[in-house]
Amino acid sequence: MSNTVIEKAAHQTKTKKKQSAFAYYAKSLCKSGTGLLGFIIILIVLLCGIAGHWIAPFDPLATDFSKKLLPPMTAGHLLGTDQLGRDILSRLIAGTKISLIIGITTVIFAGFIGSIVGIISGYFRGWIDTVLMRIVDVQLSFPFILLVLVINAVIGTGLKNIIISLVIGGWVIFARVVRSEVLALREKEFILACVATGVRRWEIIVKHILPNLFTPIIILSSLQVATFIIAEASVSFLGFGVQPPQPAWGNMLNEGKDYIFNSWWLITFPGIAIVITALGVNLFGDWLRDVLDPELKGN
Repeated sequence: MSNTVIEKAAHQTKTKKKQSAFAYYAKSLCKSGTGLLGFIIILIVLLCGIAGHWIAPFDPLATDFSKKLLPPMTAGHLLGTDQLGRDILSRLIAGTKISLIIGITTVIFAGFIGSIVGIISGYFRGWIDTVLMRIVDVQLSFPFILLVLVINAVIGTGLKNIIISLVIGGWVIFARVVRSEVLALREKEFILACVATGVRRWEIIVKHILPNLFTPIIILSSLQVATFIIAEASVSFLGFGVQPPQPAWGNMLNEGKDYIFNSWWLITFPGIAIVITALGVNLFGDWLRDVLDPELKGN
């Protein structure tokens, strides 16, 4: 009976801690004007990406040459139509899903690969660290967009290939950041105590180092999502990313550039969508960094 009471008390304590942590983050987010704005933008983008099929007013692929190049607020088309008579708003909503898939998927894979490389390099040091960091240095010497373009030119275009090229180009940032964190952690007293007592290396990495890396990885990931979304739009604009007729913000800009003087809305609204999404992710990432980083919290 006493054990049951103790278990219930422990469960209630854990629940209260979770609730208090949630209340703390919610209160902090509400106090931060820029963080709250970024969070609202992200929610809207997620809603468009998840429920875009239901909220889009028209089929984003449906063409109607009788309604081509209609200006905004004409014939039921809120943002106008393109050169093939396709609804701009519907295509923007459909492109949101592409941007989210690319941004989130790329961050997951690039973060996973880069974190593993950073942990191995930072903890084991020696020749392993030298070889891995020289590879990172060589890759960082190339401009990110140029590297992605070259990779796409070699492996081909399309959604899957743009994700692969962005992962190949983006993992080095995670490797650098994680390595620096591991170098600092391995000199901490609790890690030195584990080494002195004979704890195996993999146990030290999994049980003691990895949990302390979650915060910097989450912060970096939140900021890199915007970078990858902009990179995808840039590569698609240049014709090496997502290909028409599949709607993506970058290829919408590419298709509309020839009509920039006569039909300004073809490039204006996709450009605004890219800017607002990147801004929202960066604002939320900055708030997340301020909340989760203990050094910034103390200042």
